[in-house]
Amino acid sequence: MDAAEELGFPAGLERDALARFLADHVLGRAPGELTARLIAGGRSNLTYEVDADGRRVVVRRPPLGHVLPTAHDMAREFRVLAALAGTAVPVPRPLALCEDPGVIGAPFYVMERVDGLVLRGPGELARLSEQQARRLSDELVRVLTEIHAVDVEAVGLADFGRPAGYLERQLRRWSEQWERSKTRDLPEIDEIARRLRASLPVSPPATIVHGDYRLDNVMVATDDPGRIVAVLDWEMSTLGDPLADLGLFLLYWGQSEAQLVATGAALATVPGLLSRDEIVAAYTDRTGRDTSQLDWYLVFAAFKLAIIVEGIHARFRMGKTVGEGFETMGAMVAGLAAGALETARRSAIPALRGR
Repeated sequence: MDAAEELGFPAGLERDALARFLADHVLGRAPGELTARLIAGGRSNLTYEVDADGRRVVVRRPPLGHVLPTAHDMAREFRVLAALAGTAVPVPRPLALCEDPGVIGAPFYVMERVDGLVLRGPGELARLSEQQARRLSDELVRVLTEIHAVDVEAVGLADFGRPAGYLERQLRRWSEQWERSKTRDLPEIDEIARRLRASLPVSPPATIVHGDYRLDNVMVATDDPGRIVAVLDWEMSTLGDPLADLGLFLLYWGQSEAQLVATGAALATVPGLLSRDEIVAAYTDRTGRDTSQLDWYLVFAAFKLAIIVEGIHARFRMGKTVGEGFETMGAMVAGLAAGALETARRSAIPALRGR
């Protein structure tokens, strides 16, 4: 336990240094009282709600240890939020960026606090009426298509990524991340990578890609769970293949290891929630994109998530996680890999089936 925790301030922040930064860059005055609480973290970036004399803001910083190259880039996350503010994509308003790791121990940024709810578990979804569940499903698809419809040149993000060769580069990058993160050998991961390389699809025109779009990375209005008021966690965003977002969203949707990773509980069967097929149909109808190769994106999504979870497991083994629910992460990696191979075996794409 560090000194900050002993004083009742959460790990990952430094009270006096944060107070000075907020005074200079957000508040315009020194806060007399500063409190903070961890509202999400340890599995990825850490997110805190900070109260400075009644002014509540949100602070985001990288995890405490084992940060992989190119991951947890605060400046990129801040930039995309600033670019999307004022578009049809609902995002929190970014307030200040600190790239100096000497202030609190890592780069961080401050954004406005949005009033809303994050629906994390089956119990929260079970309280929705059938009509609310359907509206929420439709809204999730609509907002995803709004992300993919942003004019990147108009919002200043034309150089935000390198869309040419995006899928091949992503596959190579995550294979390298596996080598950096793995705590044991899993031949299934290598086999999945081999099949993905052999069956790379041709990408549609590039768009902004969120990189981790799912139910618990959005906030809904407190008085209307069918309306999304903020899309959160843009740390993996770039320019690339929009179907990568759809594949990952579908992986999380429903009874799967992925939803257990995200929230600790699989989604309940709630009347009104769209099925995976209905989501694909709605997305295809709104965008006109060809989704016939979607199996590849589903397998890649599971491959990528398995590697992310292995990184979380590695941080847990080193004692560098904040929060609860990490002890089962290692076993979930094998489950995700097995699910990916099963999807590949059932696919209509020959090379993905291993042939």
